[in-house]
Amino acid sequence: MLLLDLPRLNADETELLSEMRRYLTTQIADGGGALPFDRYMESALYAPGLGYYVNGRQKFGEGGDFTTAPEISPLFSQCLATQVAECLERMTGGSVLEFGAGSGRMAADLLAELERLRQLPDEYLILELSPSLREQQRVTLQVAVPHLLTRVRWLSQLPPPGYRGVVLGNELLDAMPVHRFRLHAGDWQELAVCEVDGALCDLWQAPRSRGLVEAIDRVIPDRAQWPEGYMSEINLRLAPWLAALAAAFDCGYLILIDYGYSEREYYHAERTQGTLICHFRHRAHADPYLLPGLQDMTANVDFTALALAARDAGFELAGYTTQAHFLIDNGLDRRLAASDPGAVKRHVALVQGVKRLTLPAEMGERFKVMAMAFDMPTALGGFLSRDLRDRL
Repeated sequence: MLLLDLPRLNADETELLSEMRRYLTTQIADGGGALPFDRYMESALYAPGLGYYVNGRQKFGEGGDFTTAPEISPLFSQCLATQVAECLERMTGGSVLEFGAGSGRMAADLLAELERLRQLPDEYLILELSPSLREQQRVTLQVAVPHLLTRVRWLSQLPPPGYRGVVLGNELLDAMPVHRFRLHAGDWQELAVCEVDGALCDLWQAPRSRGLVEAIDRVIPDRAQWPEGYMSEINLRLAPWLAALAAAFDCGYLILIDYGYSEREYYHAERTQGTLICHFRHRAHADPYLLPGLQDMTANVDFTALALAARDAGFELAGYTTQAHFLIDNGLDRRLAASDPGAVKRHVALVQGVKRLTLPAEMGERFKVMAMAFDMPTALGGFLSRDLRDRL
């Protein structure tokens, strides 16, 4: 997509983009003229004060760049709360830890529903690195559930060992930096980012990142069967993240909701361009260099890799299904049926939200839910009607 196809930048956005490009120029120079793509993605998304997720621009909802499930309908968080309540009841208490709480909408709706279900957590922890998002979350919670705000505590790092409770991540892993690679003349190449005449450019070179070739060979063991120029991405940060998270656990559950595929689907020979995508003001495009710091940048999740890394870290797979089936198993139909059709505006909004959350052409099939247990039973109510673990 050309820059002309995108909405015009305002003065603040233009200044931020200029600062980010200067920052990246320094990063590339410090890297000897090239920056591995995962480090470029990390800078574009998380550089202090400049990165997409920490620079204070509006990200979520109609006035942002994309809309997440909790923003689409309160029924999403209410159904998720049913699963969380089951986990907390088994543990006879515990905390909830949400990674990257966005606008705070999911936290507010979860807390309200957990209160209704009489399963409020001891604490609701939010691990959030962005000061502006922390403040937005605080305002959302203050407006929606002011009497529960004292249960909420913000973290800047993982809790210390001994954590008991449920960890949640909605659209978390897709924003984790990835390595990009391609097949060229029978060998793997790694993508780095360089600068030519002031413009960010691809630089394909022999793999230099530790463990990259071994990781690619595991998911694509017979490269001869793949077409010349095949390109994809791989997340080498997933296993260390899960290992660190497991080290903090005493017992509990990890529930992750994201878009992605099994390994067989992800690294299919016909998926030749990978899954990396960028979003700016609800427009999607494939150029990671167009608006660094202003645009979201994500890659689909390899759920097979997620399950294997979680197992190696000490978790036990407790379920894998589509978002649609997870929500239905947690009472989505019942909640929608309880809506009063006489309250026309609210009822229609709920119906439209349910369609977006569950229809195969929307989020229903593309988004998956994976749950892991740590020293806890693995049978969970959200995975009864359609368990897809055999597809991993």
